[in-house]
Amino acid sequence: MIPGRAFWWAAVTVLAACAERERITFPTENPGNGRGPITEITQPNAADTAVTEGDLLIIEGRTYDADGVDTVYAAVGGINQGFQPILGQGQDTVQFALQLSTIGHSGATVTVQIYGVDLFGDQGSIVSRQIHIE
Repeated sequence: MIPGRAFWWAAVTVLAACAERERITFPTENPGNGRGPITEITQPNAADTAVTEGDLLIIEGRTYDADGVDTVYAAVGGINQGFQPILGQGQDTVQFALQLSTIGHSGATVTVQIYGVDLFGDQGSIVSRQIHIE
């Protein structure tokens, strides 16, 4: 009987000690700010622009995020032209300059939409420009 009681008291003592000690915690990764990158188009600076066929057309701007920019995406509608995603490689600011061909596109209306994604996968707002080729 005594060994059984000794075992019972030992079990109660161990359980009481476990309830009083501090639990081990592990640090969590920084989840970022929950917002995607901000993208600005600086050229052309107007939301609706007209150019002459054959003119050089470059879309310039930047995407920035304190969490680090992973990728910048550009979508083009209205003409058959596209761009590969721009890799930000975690930089806080990514500059871009995209050249659009206007040759042979007289009368077309081109829509350019650009947005960024940060290292945590948060997508930023889409910025766009509409360009009329005369």
